[in-house]
Amino acid sequence: MHGYAANIGGLFLSVGLPCQMPELDAIEDLARLPAAGPGRRLAPVPTLRMLLVNLDVLLVIVAAAPALALGAPALGYAIGAGAWLLQRVVAHADQRWIAGRGVDARFGLNLVDGFGRIWLLAGGIVLAAVIGGRRDGLAASLLIFCAYSIAFAMRLVSGRPGGASQR
Repeated sequence: MHGYAANIGGLFLSVGLPCQMPELDAIEDLARLPAAGPGRRLAPVPTLRMLLVNLDVLLVIVAAAPALALGAPALGYAIGAGAWLLQRVVAHADQRWIAGRGVDARFGLNLVDGFGRIWLLAGGIVLAAVIGGRRDGLAASLLIFCAYSIAFAMRLVSGRPGGASQR
């Protein structure tokens, strides 16, 4: 019986031959995994809760192809989606930063964070309208309205963040 076996860059290939797999040292080879090692966790596996919390982001991305195919202005959709995704990134960074502050400062910082992100979204709508015209501004505003509505509904369904109790 003839065949071919090769070790190409650490990948063991065999065609037509029964072959013996190389022995691996689990501890040594663990160091090759991304983000693995002593004291480090692997990336979290997406759960249903994570998908629901980020449903607005998922729908903004997934809805792009059908919206553009149905004639939505590309510039308005792109600016609206960019503004929405940017404010989500800012929200995540701000919440992590605010969590490290004192209890007295959190209320004011959360207020400033919320209003700042709303102004960012409003600026995206105005930018789309100024650069592309009324149709682009309308597309950006509708996208942001839909994404905001979905995010708001998911926050209502999920309850208080982190299971925090009221004072």
